[in-house]
Amino acid sequence: MAKVIAVCRSDTKGVRKEDVKQGTLIENFGLESDAHADGTHRQASLLDMSSIQKMRDLGLAVNPGDFAENITTEGIKLYELPVGTVLNIGRGIVLQVTQIGKECHVGCAIFKQVGKCIMPKEGIFARIIKGGIIKAGDKITVSRPPKTEEH
Repeated sequence: MAKVIAVCRSDTKGVRKEDVKQGTLIENFGLESDAHADGTHRQASLLDMSSIQKMRDLGLAVNPGDFAENITTEGIKLYELPVGTVLNIGRGIVLQVTQIGKECHVGCAIFKQVGKCIMPKEGIFARIIKGGIIKAGDKITVSRPPKTEEH
């Protein structure tokens, strides 16, 4: 079963986020009180624990929020989800995947430490279709986008 492990926020960009255990996702905006909330197509960032474990296996002592993700999940290979995938979380929250990976900014603390970061390849971004309270332990279900026929 896929679930939320952590809900993370920060006051400024470019730093690790703090696990606040729960928060409010605001429709078409982002996580309330998070520095990255701005209403773009990258309203919420997600990273799975399996990705964090890859960095731990390289010897890093990293935890949820250390890659500046808003939502840390368990049980989903997020980077394998196609853009357009819908994530249903907890009691009625709906996110839609808008981007897989990102270009890592120059000042990334993890990259400076080990010369590599998992977020650019395995982190994802989503638009908040329906907001609400999100908390650690919330169940996540995945709805794949319909396949389009090629003519």
